[in-house]
Amino acid sequence: MPNPSRTSFEVRELDCAAEEQVLRKAIGTMPGVSDLAFDVMNRRMIVEHDPERATAEAIAARVRSVGMTPVVPNEGPIGTKAPTESNGPVWPEVERRVQLPAVPIASKREMVLLGTSGVLAFAAEVVAWSSASEHTWPVLLLSAAAVLLGGLPTLRKGLIALRTFTLNINFLMTIAVVGAFAIGEYPEAAMVVFLFAVAEVIEKYSLERARNAVRALMEMAPETAFVKQPDGSWRETPAGDAPVGAVVRVRPGERLPLDGVVVAGESAVNQAPITGESVPVDKAEGSQVFAGTINESGVLEFKVTGGKDQTTLARIIRTVQEAQAVRAPTQRFVDRFARVYTPTVVILAILVALVPPLLFQQPWMRWVYEALVLLVIACPCALVISTPVTVVSGLASAARGGILVKGGVYLEEGRRLRVIAVDKTGTITEGKPRVQGVAALDSLDADAILRLAASIDAGSDHPVARAVTAAWTREKVEAVGPLFPVQQFTSVTGKGVTGWINGTAYFLGNHRYAHERGVCTPAVESVLEELEAKGQTVIVLANERAAFGVIAVADAPRESSIEAVRQLHAMGLRTVMLSGDNQRTAEAIAKTVGIDDARGELLPENKVAAVKQLNDRWGHVGMVGDGVNDAPALAEASIGFAMGAAGTDTALEVADVALMRDDLGGVAAFFQLSRRTARVLRQNIAVALGIKAVFFILALVGLATLWMAVVADMGASLLVVGNGLRLLRYKSGKGPAALLARSTRPRRDTRQT
Repeated sequence: MPNPSRTSFEVRELDCAAEEQVLRKAIGTMPGVSDLAFDVMNRRMIVEHDPERATAEAIAARVRSVGMTPVVPNEGPIGTKAPTESNGPVWPEVERRVQLPAVPIASKREMVLLGTSGVLAFAAEVVAWSSASEHTWPVLLLSAAAVLLGGLPTLRKGLIALRTFTLNINFLMTIAVVGAFAIGEYPEAAMVVFLFAVAEVIEKYSLERARNAVRALMEMAPETAFVKQPDGSWRETPAGDAPVGAVVRVRPGERLPLDGVVVAGESAVNQAPITGESVPVDKAEGSQVFAGTINESGVLEFKVTGGKDQTTLARIIRTVQEAQAVRAPTQRFVDRFARVYTPTVVILAILVALVPPLLFQQPWMRWVYEALVLLVIACPCALVISTPVTVVSGLASAARGGILVKGGVYLEEGRRLRVIAVDKTGTITEGKPRVQGVAALDSLDADAILRLAASIDAGSDHPVARAVTAAWTREKVEAVGPLFPVQQFTSVTGKGVTGWINGTAYFLGNHRYAHERGVCTPAVESVLEELEAKGQTVIVLANERAAFGVIAVADAPRESSIEAVRQLHAMGLRTVMLSGDNQRTAEAIAKTVGIDDARGELLPENKVAAVKQLNDRWGHVGMVGDGVNDAPALAEASIGFAMGAAGTDTALEVADVALMRDDLGGVAAFFQLSRRTARVLRQNIAVALGIKAVFFILALVGLATLWMAVVADMGASLLVVGNGLRLLRYKSGKGPAALLARSTRPRRDTRQT
């Protein structure tokens, strides 16, 4: 298809699988339309089409022809297919989503008509009971009026479904109501229409709650910002108009409108909306701040680092929205099952209507009635709607707790994990190593060794190199001298660095590199073993002939790591540390935090091989890293977790799950939520199929009525929707997983500033 386009439509009536089926039949058959994708929870239909053969206006006209209202937020060129079950969501850079206002559940006029329909249906039942006959003119007129007032939307949708040959609930209900009138069950037809209309309103209300959970994320960042003007004054402007580099002021109790870096002021900021942290974080000059977080005490001024569409909060919202289009395994199974189940039950209903009268001389009216009951029961709405509501509730709940899940497939499959592999630096440890001491091995003293090492490491951005450079403080400069200029600096990945100083070649590297360069004498080895046994990282400074000294660097384990590992073990997960550090240091750190297995001296490719080996042995392995250096291992794992992803584009792109704060406890919280989500999905499927199975039996033995079937069908829908929505209130037991239930409401500080 030359120059294909993808247009995203907001379809206000797209509330369940019934509307999706109609749209697939109506739009999918249009010439020039190559692909369709639906996000029912956001009322979105994404159409890939040839703009010359099928324009957006023509597609919108076809949507209107089936009684639905399309809104076109955008249209743009694309280079990839629209999201499908196989390839997941791929949104083009040109797309800019338009947040439409919430759709009213029902207008005042509709509610009045519905109420009147109910009164008339009840009156028809009373008249029929008092007159001992359902076939009088008053009963017929009351029932017909009730159906016309309360059931016209359903009947209209049923006719559209008939025109498009779509077996959905509206088609089945229309056949049931017409059939009930045909066999003289007037009051029951009226009551069925009324009960179905009421159930639809309640179901729409329940679904809107799930949509509101995602909509609430969008409302976190204020629409305006106080921006500093060239003359030094402050002006309130739309947040989207604030340019990068502008200075914005935020007062106590206000939410931050954009991402930025603090340039003036000190305050505590509640970052729970982004990271899930329960304790406000102190911010001062140079600190990073995020849109949607809450300034709790002092006045802050910060420099804007990105536009409104590029904030961390905006990326979170986009990721959550796109995640909803990725169908979880259970949802794919339910969709396939429904495609077989509905026509099968319709065929069964036809057999029920024909076989007993024709073969066993049973009364026609009775078995036609039971067939109509089966038609009402046949609709798979409860089954189909249960999975997206549950998954969206879980995704929204996780996002509020600072856990960003890239799709329902990961949320559901997370419970299958058996092993969690973790990087050491920045994951188990704080990621802020510090020099603990210097051991001199030759004629140079400790200061001379540290000066040479810091000079060489000044050209590296590795955390250990930064620790060595930081150790050469201003006091050292004044007492000993500045760092030396270095020529021919070279970095050897996973091993160390080299450079020339005053005509001499030096190398600075780890234990393995010292062995490779042939300077690891018994005396050097003894010092290294002693330091590594304490959990310290060792760096050897040497030239081509001998080692001059050893620098010991330590990166303390995070306080939360021990508790997080304990929680993972309590859930039956095995833990493995994959580190580039030496084996003895890795084992010492692992022992401190309680990790089962420690593997050291691993290059990036070795970590990938280790994850593959764990996958082969255990089946499902999660990998936790920083989302950049560990990207290959994250990609190899069943589920990749990026730690501390707040403000990091790369982490959000690489990982399947992004933990917005530096806390391994987020993995435990994710695992708990995944197990809870899977349990709710199983419960919903059991309820939906169980209720239908009971009424199949009742219908076949002649004990079910039409109104009972409607109550059962829509009641099942309401039960599974309500059960899925429980995940929005999900609260785990103790520890970091409790972040999933944190409130993100702003607390205004009333103190004077």
